[in-house]
Amino acid sequence: MSRVYNFSAGPAVLPEEVLREAADEMLDYKGTGMSVMEMSHRSKAYDTIIKEAEQDLRDLMNIPDNYKVIFLQGGASLLFAGVPMNLMKNGKAAYIITGQWAKKAYQEAQKYGEAVAVASSADKTFSYIPDCSDLDIPEDADYVYICENNTIYGTKFKTLPNTKGKELVADVSSCFLSEPVDVTKYGVIYGGVQKNVGPSGVQIVIVREDLIANGPALAYTPTMMDWKIQADNDSLYNTPPCYGIYVCGKVFKWIKKMGGLEAMKAHNEKKAKVLYDFLDQSKLFKGTVNPDDRSLMNVPFVTGDADLDAKFVKEAKEAGFENLKGHRSVGGMRASIYNAMPIEGVEKLVEFMAKFEVENA
Repeated sequence: MSRVYNFSAGPAVLPEEVLREAADEMLDYKGTGMSVMEMSHRSKAYDTIIKEAEQDLRDLMNIPDNYKVIFLQGGASLLFAGVPMNLMKNGKAAYIITGQWAKKAYQEAQKYGEAVAVASSADKTFSYIPDCSDLDIPEDADYVYICENNTIYGTKFKTLPNTKGKELVADVSSCFLSEPVDVTKYGVIYGGVQKNVGPSGVQIVIVREDLIANGPALAYTPTMMDWKIQADNDSLYNTPPCYGIYVCGKVFKWIKKMGGLEAMKAHNEKKAKVLYDFLDQSKLFKGTVNPDDRSLMNVPFVTGDADLDAKFVKEAKEAGFENLKGHRSVGGMRASIYNAMPIEGVEKLVEFMAKFEVENA
Protein backbone atom coordinates (compact mmCIF):
# COMPACT_ATOMS: atom_id res chain seq x y z
CA MET A 1 0.00 0.00 0.00
CA SER A 2 1.27 3.43 -0.94
CA ARG A 3 -0.13 6.49 0.83
CA VAL A 4 0.15 9.87 -0.93
CA TYR A 5 0.67 13.20 0.78
CA ASN A 6 -2.87 14.56 0.70
CA PHE A 7 -3.07 18.37 0.85
CA SER A 8 -6.83 18.49 0.22
CA ALA A 9 -8.80 21.29 1.87
CA GLY A 10 -11.58 18.86 2.72
CA PRO A 11 -12.48 16.07 2.91
CA ALA A 12 -8.95 15.95 4.15
CA VAL A 13 -6.17 13.81 5.56
CA LEU A 14 -6.97 11.87 8.73
CA PRO A 15 -4.49 10.31 11.17
CA GLU A 16 -3.30 6.99 9.78
CA GLU A 17 -3.55 5.48 13.26
CA VAL A 18 -7.26 6.37 13.35
CA LEU A 19 -7.89 4.90 9.90
CA ARG A 20 -6.16 1.65 10.87
CA GLU A 21 -8.19 1.38 14.08
CA ALA A 22 -11.41 1.96 12.18
CA ALA A 23 -10.38 -0.64 9.61
CA ASP A 24 -9.62 -3.19 12.33
CA GLU A 25 -13.07 -2.62 13.83
CA MET A 26 -14.97 -2.51 10.55
CA LEU A 27 -16.51 -5.99 10.78
CA ASP A 28 -16.61 -6.40 14.57
CA TYR A 29 -16.67 -3.41 16.92
CA LYS A 30 -15.40 -4.56 20.32
CA GLY A 31 -17.03 -7.96 20.24
CA THR A 32 -20.46 -6.79 19.12
CA GLY A 33 -20.18 -8.86 15.96
CA MET A 34 -21.13 -5.89 13.81
CA SER A 35 -19.73 -2.68 12.37
CA VAL A 36 -20.55 0.70 13.89
CA MET A 37 -22.18 1.35 10.50
CA GLU A 38 -24.69 -1.39 11.27
CA MET A 39 -25.55 -0.92 14.93
CA SER A 40 -28.55 0.89 16.37
CA HIS A 41 -27.93 4.41 17.58
CA ARG A 42 -30.03 3.41 20.61
CA SER A 43 -27.73 0.52 21.50
CA LYS A 44 -25.54 0.46 24.60
CA ALA A 45 -22.41 0.19 22.45
CA TYR A 46 -23.24 3.31 20.43
CA ASP A 47 -24.38 5.22 23.51
CA THR A 48 -20.88 4.74 24.89
CA ILE A 49 -19.31 5.89 21.60
CA ILE A 50 -21.22 9.19 21.39
CA LYS A 51 -20.92 9.97 25.10
CA GLU A 52 -17.16 9.37 25.07
CA ALA A 53 -16.81 11.52 21.96
CA GLU A 54 -18.57 14.42 23.65
CA GLN A 55 -16.57 14.06 26.86
CA ASP A 56 -13.24 13.87 25.02
CA LEU A 57 -14.14 17.01 23.05
CA ARG A 58 -15.10 18.78 26.29
CA ASP A 59 -11.77 17.74 27.82
CA LEU A 60 -9.74 18.92 24.83
CA MET A 61 -11.43 22.34 24.59
CA ASN A 62 -12.16 22.83 28.30
CA ILE A 63 -15.81 23.38 27.39
CA PRO A 64 -17.72 24.76 30.39
CA ASP A 65 -20.76 22.90 31.70
CA ASN A 66 -23.10 25.69 30.57
CA TYR A 67 -22.29 25.00 26.93
CA LYS A 68 -24.09 22.29 24.97
CA VAL A 69 -22.23 20.09 22.48
CA ILE A 70 -24.39 18.87 19.61
CA PHE A 71 -23.46 16.45 16.83
CA LEU A 72 -25.63 17.08 13.78
CA GLN A 73 -26.06 15.91 10.21
CA GLY A 74 -24.84 17.96 7.28
CA GLY A 75 -22.00 20.37 6.66
CA ALA A 76 -21.26 23.87 7.88
CA SER A 77 -23.18 25.35 4.95
CA LEU A 78 -26.44 24.09 6.47
CA LEU A 79 -25.65 26.13 9.56
CA PHE A 80 -25.50 29.32 7.49
CA ALA A 81 -29.29 29.06 7.88
CA GLY A 82 -29.20 27.32 11.26
CA VAL A 83 -27.44 30.20 12.98
CA PRO A 84 -30.00 32.93 12.18
CA MET A 85 -32.90 30.52 12.65
CA ASN A 86 -31.76 29.76 16.19
CA LEU A 87 -30.27 33.09 17.25
CA MET A 88 -31.78 36.02 15.31
CA LYS A 89 -34.32 36.98 18.00
CA ASN A 90 -34.20 40.71 17.20
CA GLY A 91 -34.07 39.99 13.49
CA LYS A 92 -30.62 41.54 13.01
CA ALA A 93 -27.01 40.35 12.99
CA ALA A 94 -23.56 41.70 12.09
CA TYR A 95 -21.32 39.82 9.66
CA ILE A 96 -17.59 40.22 9.04
CA ILE A 97 -16.86 39.16 5.45
CA THR A 98 -13.39 37.66 5.12
CA GLY A 99 -13.95 35.11 2.38
CA GLN A 100 -16.31 32.97 0.36
CA TRP A 101 -17.86 31.10 3.29
CA ALA A 102 -18.49 34.19 5.42
CA LYS A 103 -20.03 35.83 2.35
CA LYS A 104 -22.31 32.85 1.76
CA ALA A 105 -23.34 32.82 5.43
CA TYR A 106 -24.12 36.54 5.20
CA GLN A 107 -26.21 36.05 2.07
CA GLU A 108 -28.10 33.15 3.62
CA ALA A 109 -28.84 35.13 6.79
CA GLN A 110 -30.52 37.83 4.69
CA LYS A 111 -33.36 35.36 4.07
CA TYR A 112 -34.23 35.32 7.78
CA GLY A 113 -33.60 38.87 8.98
CA GLU A 114 -31.39 41.90 8.51
CA ALA A 115 -27.76 40.89 8.02
CA VAL A 116 -25.39 43.85 8.24
CA ALA A 117 -21.86 43.66 6.80
CA VAL A 118 -19.76 45.58 9.33
CA ALA A 119 -16.33 44.80 7.83
CA SER A 120 -14.89 43.16 4.72
CA SER A 121 -11.58 42.35 3.09
CA ALA A 122 -13.07 41.88 -0.38
CA ASP A 123 -11.21 44.96 -1.63
CA LYS A 124 -7.94 42.98 -1.66
CA THR A 125 -9.35 39.58 -2.64
CA PHE A 126 -9.72 38.54 1.02
CA SER A 127 -5.95 38.47 1.48
CA TYR A 128 -6.08 40.00 4.97
CA ILE A 129 -8.22 40.24 8.11
CA PRO A 130 -9.75 43.71 8.57
CA ASP A 131 -9.28 45.72 11.76
CA CYS A 132 -12.16 44.64 13.99
CA SER A 133 -11.28 46.63 17.11
CA ASP A 134 -13.97 49.31 16.70
CA LEU A 135 -16.72 48.19 14.35
CA ASP A 136 -20.06 49.90 13.87
CA ILE A 137 -22.14 47.08 15.31
CA PRO A 138 -25.90 47.74 15.53
CA GLU A 139 -27.08 48.02 19.13
CA ASP A 140 -29.90 45.57 18.49
CA ALA A 141 -27.74 42.96 16.74
CA ASP A 142 -28.25 39.46 18.09
CA TYR A 143 -24.73 38.34 17.27
CA VAL A 144 -21.51 39.08 15.40
CA TYR A 145 -20.48 36.40 12.91
CA ILE A 146 -17.04 35.39 11.66
CA CYS A 147 -15.45 32.59 9.69
CA GLU A 148 -12.37 32.27 11.89
CA ASN A 149 -10.10 30.51 9.41
CA ASN A 150 -10.65 31.12 5.71
CA THR A 151 -9.94 27.90 3.89
CA ILE A 152 -9.88 29.30 0.37
CA TYR A 153 -7.84 32.44 1.03
CA GLY A 154 -5.58 31.22 3.84
CA THR A 155 -6.29 33.89 6.46
CA LYS A 156 -6.98 33.48 10.18
CA PHE A 157 -8.28 35.78 12.91
CA LYS A 158 -5.36 36.10 15.35
CA THR A 159 -7.37 38.51 17.50
CA LEU A 160 -11.11 38.05 17.91
CA PRO A 161 -13.28 41.05 16.98
CA ASN A 162 -14.53 43.50 19.56
CA THR A 163 -18.22 42.58 19.50
CA LYS A 164 -19.18 45.38 21.90
CA GLY A 165 -21.04 42.98 24.13
CA LYS A 166 -22.80 41.05 21.37
CA GLU A 167 -22.51 37.28 21.09
CA LEU A 168 -19.69 36.02 18.89
CA VAL A 169 -20.58 33.22 16.48
CA ALA A 170 -17.65 31.54 14.75
CA ASP A 171 -17.44 29.02 11.93
CA VAL A 172 -14.22 27.17 12.81
CA SER A 173 -14.53 24.36 10.26
CA SER A 174 -10.95 24.57 9.00
CA CYS A 175 -9.16 25.40 12.26
CA PHE A 176 -11.17 23.18 14.60
CA LEU A 177 -8.91 21.61 17.27
CA SER A 178 -5.76 23.05 15.70
CA GLU A 179 -4.88 25.13 18.78
CA PRO A 180 -6.24 25.98 22.25
CA VAL A 181 -9.38 28.11 22.36
CA ASP A 182 -11.20 30.01 25.12
CA VAL A 183 -14.74 28.80 24.57
CA THR A 184 -16.15 31.44 26.94
CA LYS A 185 -15.34 34.18 24.41
CA TYR A 186 -17.96 32.76 22.05
CA GLY A 187 -21.70 32.33 22.13
CA VAL A 188 -21.44 29.66 19.44
CA ILE A 189 -18.56 27.72 17.91
CA TYR A 190 -19.48 25.44 15.04
CA GLY A 191 -17.99 23.62 12.12
CA GLY A 192 -18.20 20.86 9.58
CA VAL A 193 -15.72 18.19 10.62
CA GLN A 194 -14.38 17.12 7.21
CA LYS A 195 -11.30 19.34 7.29
CA ASN A 196 -9.58 18.57 10.58
CA VAL A 197 -11.70 16.13 12.60
CA GLY A 198 -13.47 13.41 10.62
CA PRO A 199 -15.40 12.39 7.51
CA SER A 200 -17.87 14.71 5.81
CA GLY A 201 -21.50 14.68 6.89
CA VAL A 202 -21.14 15.76 10.52
CA GLN A 203 -21.54 19.20 12.07
CA ILE A 204 -20.51 20.03 15.62
CA VAL A 205 -22.22 22.93 17.39
CA ILE A 206 -20.97 24.23 20.74
CA VAL A 207 -23.54 26.69 22.05
CA ARG A 208 -24.03 28.42 25.39
CA GLU A 209 -27.21 26.97 26.79
CA ASP A 210 -28.93 30.27 27.68
CA LEU A 211 -28.94 31.20 23.98
CA ILE A 212 -31.21 28.27 23.16
CA ALA A 213 -33.12 27.93 26.45
CA ASN A 214 -36.33 29.26 24.91
CA GLY A 215 -36.02 27.46 21.61
CA PRO A 216 -35.14 28.88 18.20
CA ALA A 217 -35.58 32.54 17.29
CA LEU A 218 -37.78 31.74 14.30
CA ALA A 219 -40.97 29.78 14.88
CA TYR A 220 -40.75 28.04 11.50
CA THR A 221 -37.29 26.61 12.19
CA PRO A 222 -37.35 22.95 11.07
CA THR A 223 -37.33 20.53 13.99
CA MET A 224 -34.11 18.99 12.71
CA MET A 225 -32.39 22.40 12.86
CA ASP A 226 -33.73 23.30 16.31
CA TRP A 227 -30.64 23.30 18.53
CA LYS A 228 -32.67 23.08 21.75
CA ILE A 229 -34.44 19.93 20.62
CA GLN A 230 -31.16 18.41 19.49
CA ALA A 231 -29.41 19.36 22.75
CA ASP A 232 -32.30 18.12 24.92
CA ASN A 233 -32.04 14.77 23.12
CA ASP A 234 -28.24 14.51 23.45
CA SER A 235 -27.80 14.57 19.64
CA LEU A 236 -30.05 11.50 19.39
CA TYR A 237 -33.39 13.05 18.42
CA ASN A 238 -33.17 11.00 15.24
CA THR A 239 -30.55 8.71 13.75
CA PRO A 240 -27.33 10.76 13.82
CA PRO A 241 -24.41 10.34 11.39
CA CYS A 242 -23.25 7.42 13.53
CA TYR A 243 -20.10 6.33 11.73
CA GLY A 244 -18.85 9.88 11.23
CA ILE A 245 -19.23 10.64 14.94
CA TYR A 246 -17.42 7.39 15.75
CA VAL A 247 -14.44 8.47 13.63
CA CYS A 248 -14.49 11.96 15.19
CA GLY A 249 -14.34 10.31 18.59
CA LYS A 250 -11.24 8.39 17.53
CA VAL A 251 -9.63 11.63 16.32
CA PHE A 252 -10.36 13.26 19.70
CA LYS A 253 -8.60 10.38 21.45
CA TRP A 254 -5.67 10.65 19.01
CA ILE A 255 -5.30 14.38 19.78
CA LYS A 256 -5.34 13.62 23.50
CA LYS A 257 -2.66 10.97 22.96
CA MET A 258 -0.58 13.49 20.98
CA GLY A 259 -0.63 15.90 23.92
CA GLY A 260 -3.80 17.94 23.45
CA LEU A 261 -4.32 21.28 21.76
CA GLU A 262 -1.10 22.90 22.99
CA ALA A 263 0.84 20.10 21.32
CA MET A 264 -1.29 20.43 18.17
CA LYS A 265 -0.54 24.14 18.00
CA ALA A 266 3.22 23.55 18.30
CA HIS A 267 3.03 20.81 15.66
CA ASN A 268 1.07 23.05 13.28
CA GLU A 269 3.29 26.10 13.81
CA LYS A 270 6.38 24.02 13.04
CA LYS A 271 4.85 22.68 9.81
CA ALA A 272 3.58 26.05 8.65
CA LYS A 273 6.97 27.70 9.32
CA VAL A 274 8.69 25.24 6.98
CA LEU A 275 6.37 26.19 4.12
CA TYR A 276 6.10 29.92 4.80
CA ASP A 277 9.88 30.28 5.23
CA PHE A 278 10.38 28.71 1.83
CA LEU A 279 7.74 30.93 0.19
CA ASP A 280 9.30 34.05 1.72
CA GLN A 281 12.70 33.33 0.13
CA SER A 282 11.52 31.78 -3.13
CA LYS A 283 12.02 33.69 -6.37
CA LEU A 284 9.35 31.65 -8.20
CA PHE A 285 6.59 30.98 -5.65
CA LYS A 286 4.93 33.58 -3.48
CA GLY A 287 2.28 33.50 -0.80
CA THR A 288 -0.90 35.48 -1.34
CA VAL A 289 -1.75 36.47 2.25
CA ASN A 290 -0.75 39.37 4.48
CA PRO A 291 1.95 37.74 6.70
CA ASP A 292 0.28 38.90 9.92
CA ASP A 293 -2.94 37.08 9.00
CA ARG A 294 -1.56 33.78 7.72
CA SER A 295 -3.41 30.57 8.52
CA LEU A 296 -1.62 27.57 10.03
CA MET A 297 -4.02 25.28 8.20
CA ASN A 298 -4.35 26.53 4.61
CA VAL A 299 -1.45 28.00 2.63
CA PRO A 300 -2.27 29.45 -0.81
CA PHE A 301 0.56 30.35 -3.19
CA VAL A 302 1.15 31.18 -6.86
CA THR A 303 3.91 31.54 -9.43
CA GLY A 304 2.18 34.44 -11.18
CA ASP A 305 1.83 32.40 -14.37
CA ALA A 306 -1.33 30.28 -14.75
CA ASP A 307 0.33 27.85 -17.15
CA LEU A 308 3.25 27.34 -14.77
CA ASP A 309 0.82 26.85 -11.89
CA ALA A 310 -0.92 24.11 -13.88
CA LYS A 311 2.41 22.47 -14.70
CA PHE A 312 3.37 22.51 -11.02
CA VAL A 313 0.09 20.90 -9.93
CA LYS A 314 0.44 18.20 -12.60
CA GLU A 315 4.05 17.35 -11.77
CA ALA A 316 3.36 17.48 -8.02
CA LYS A 317 0.57 14.95 -8.44
CA GLU A 318 2.88 12.67 -10.40
CA ALA A 319 5.35 12.93 -7.52
CA GLY A 320 2.76 11.89 -4.92
CA PHE A 321 1.51 15.28 -3.70
CA GLU A 322 -2.26 15.30 -4.12
CA ASN A 323 -4.87 18.08 -4.16
CA LEU A 324 -2.58 21.10 -4.43
CA LYS A 325 -4.73 22.92 -6.96
CA GLY A 326 -6.18 26.13 -5.55
CA HIS A 327 -9.91 26.66 -5.14
CA ARG A 328 -11.68 27.14 -8.46
CA SER A 329 -12.58 30.73 -7.50
CA VAL A 330 -8.96 31.88 -7.06
CA GLY A 331 -6.70 29.48 -8.95
CA GLY A 332 -3.05 28.99 -8.07
CA MET A 333 -2.12 26.40 -5.47
CA ARG A 334 -3.09 25.67 -1.90
CA ALA A 335 -1.55 23.31 0.62
CA SER A 336 -3.88 22.39 3.45
CA ILE A 337 -1.74 21.13 6.31
CA TYR A 338 -4.21 20.03 8.97
CA ASN A 339 -3.37 18.28 12.24
CA ALA A 340 -2.97 14.87 10.60
CA MET A 341 -0.46 16.05 7.98
CA PRO A 342 2.98 14.90 9.19
CA ILE A 343 5.81 17.42 9.08
CA GLU A 344 7.60 15.08 6.66
CA GLY A 345 4.86 15.77 4.13
CA VAL A 346 5.50 19.51 4.27
CA GLU A 347 9.28 19.06 4.16
CA LYS A 348 9.03 16.82 1.10
CA LEU A 349 6.66 19.29 -0.57
CA VAL A 350 9.18 22.09 -0.03
CA GLU A 351 11.95 19.89 -1.46
CA PHE A 352 9.82 19.32 -4.56
CA MET A 353 9.02 23.03 -4.86
CA ALA A 354 12.72 23.92 -4.64
CA LYS A 355 13.51 21.37 -7.37
CA PHE A 356 10.67 22.70 -9.55
CA GLU A 357 11.96 26.25 -9.09
CA VAL A 358 15.43 25.32 -10.29
CA GLU A 359 14.06 23.44 -13.30
CA ASN A 360 11.72 26.28 -14.27
CA ALA A 361 13.84 29.32 -13.50
